[in-house]
Parts: sequence; structure tokens; C-alpha cells
Amino acid sequence: MELWNSTLGSGFSLVGILDGSGFPEVLCAIFTTLYFLALTSNGLLLLVITMDARLQVPMYHLLGQLSLMDLLFTSVVTPKAVMDFLLGDNTISFGGCTFQMFLALTLGGAEDLLLAFMAYDRYVAICHPLSYMIFMRPSICWLMVAISWILASLSALGYTTYTMQYSFCKSREIRHLLCEVPPLLKLACEDASRYELMVYAMGVTFLIPPLAAILASYTVILFTVLHMPSNEGRKKALVTCSSHLTVVGMFYGAATFMYVLPSTFHSPRQDNIISVFYTIVTPALNPLIYSLRNKEVTGALRRVLGRYILPVQPNL
Repeated sequence: MELWNSTLGSGFSLVGILDGSGFPEVLCAIFTTLYFLALTSNGLLLLVITMDARLQVPMYHLLGQLSLMDLLFTSVVTPKAVMDFLLGDNTISFGGCTFQMFLALTLGGAEDLLLAFMAYDRYVAICHPLSYMIFMRPSICWLMVAISWILASLSALGYTTYTMQYSFCKSREIRHLLCEVPPLLKLACEDASRYELMVYAMGVTFLIPPLAAILASYTVILFTVLHMPSNEGRKKALVTCSSHLTVVGMFYGAATFMYVLPSTFHSPRQDNIISVFYTIVTPALNPLIYSLRNKEVTGALRRVLGRYILPVQPNL
């Protein structure tokens, strides 16, 4: 196939799920609604965690970082996908594709590591409550956050740099919602099978150890909770852990399908559907999962809204 020089102003065309569905207007409306839900819910959760003194504890600092990552992740993808459909122009420049890939990989990788650190936080809180403020003191908490961001950005930089150095063929259609490594490699003119194998190996290396750590943490937590003498304590611990496990299941399920499962086991259309799930649906649902069943968060939300947004008017 004829090569094209991506450095001379050429770009790609993102052929996402909106282009291949039978009812794109409905999907576009759903995406827009979910995006505004993600903005509102994550924004409110960040506001509450920042403004309420009772939530100034490691668990909620980490939850705030999760909301920030979700907010940024969906903003990297959703506005462009919606505007492309409304304007009828789904092109993306070479530089824009590179930048989008880097941001998406950074935010996805950071969330992967952060979820493992959140599981460790729950393990310490439930299994070693008397030592919680020692093992999860502020310096340790912020170190966890820094490690998540730094390792994820370095990994994303390596993936992005290596992927975009390939020569691409005349066909510029990326059959995906966003610029990601697997669908982009399908456009490479040279044999990318060895790099695809490396992407698979790195995906396993980056995803499986944190997931194993999460499962190990919750196995120990389960045994501890079952031996708690207080029914109220068991109920509170299970509610908190079930929220985190739900988020873990949604994130790791989609990431495993995309980056760990060999490409022969899933089609481009399935990849498109999964990409919608982890870039649009999950960021909208995560804060709801954490807040609706958490009395501390709902109570803090009422206090913050009452104090700063809906102040009580004095009786005249």
C-alpha cells in the first residue's frame, strides 16, 4: 500500500461507535448526558472532599484523585467524539492523535495503580485500624499518588513514542473511539507483530500485579470482616469494600479485554463498545457508586451545599 507522510499535516480519521451504529443520534445524546453526569458527579465529589474537614483522611484523598482521573479521562475522549459527530468531521491530526494517546494511557495507567493503593488503604483500615495513621500518614498517601502519576506517565510516554514512530499506510481510518495502541497498529505498513506481543506482555505486567494485590487484600479483609464481633462494623466495612470492588471490576474488566486478551479474541466493534464503557460510562458511574451508599460522603455533600451554595436565609 502507498505510504503517507504523517509529518506533513496529514492526520487520521476516527471511526468510532457513532459512525457504525444504526441510531447515532440517540447514542450521541446518551454520551452527552453521561459526560455531563461525569462532570457534575466527579466535580461535586472533588468539591466535597476538598471543602469538608471531616473527609480530610487518606481514604478520601485517594478517592478525590480517582475522581480527578475519571474527570480528565472522559474529557480527553467524549467532547471530541460528540463534536465530531455533530460537525460531521471526525479527523484528528497526527499531533492530536499522539497527545490523546499519551493522555489516555497516562490516566488509565494512573487509575490502574491508584485502585491497588486504595485496596491497600482499605486493608490497613480494616485489618490494622490502630496503626492506620502510621501506615497511611499523609506523606505515604501523597507518595502513592505521585507513584501512580509518575509511573503511568513514563509508561505512556514509552508506548506513545514507540507506536507513533511507525510508518502508516494510505488508509487513515482508526476504527476506534480514540487513538489507542492496538487499533493504530493495524494501520502500520511494516510488521508490528513483535511490538504487539510486547504491548500484550507489558499490559499483563502493568495490570495483573495490581489486580493480584487487590484480590489478596480483599481476601484478607473478608476473613477479618467475618470475624468482627459487631454487625454494624461488618456492614460498614462490606459497604465500603463492595463499592471499591465494583469500580475495580468495571475498570479491570474493560482494561483486560482491551490490552490483555489477544486481539484474535475480540473484533474492532467489540473494542469500540468496550472503549465507550471505560472512557464514558465508568467515569460517570464511579462517583455515584462511592457516594450513594456512603453516609459520610452524602452528609458532607449536604453540609457543603448548605454552607457554600445554598445558604440558609435568616428569618425576617
